[in-house]
Amino acid sequence: MSKICQITGKKAQLGCNVSHSKHRTKRSFDVNLFSKKFYYVEEGCWIELKISAAGLRLINKVGLDAALKQAVSKGYVDWKDIKVIGD
Repeated sequence: MSKICQITGKKAQLGCNVSHSKHRTKRSFDVNLFSKKFYYVEEGCWIELKISAAGLRLINKVGLDAALKQAVSKGYVDWKDIKVIGD
């Protein structure tokens, strides 16, 4: 899977490095992305998600189940793309 947050849908943006002489070269602004394991209480299993720091804050704020339902409804992740760890 590419560098896209499964909760917020954030992905890398393109931009320019601008030197002192105003010479512009292409670069990408990557997302603060990492893999994190969560215990999904509703299903009784561990899942692994690729999430950004903003996605982690969202999960802490609204809960894992609500964040997953919101991400699925917005099309950021599909239920079959969520990795279930050793059931």
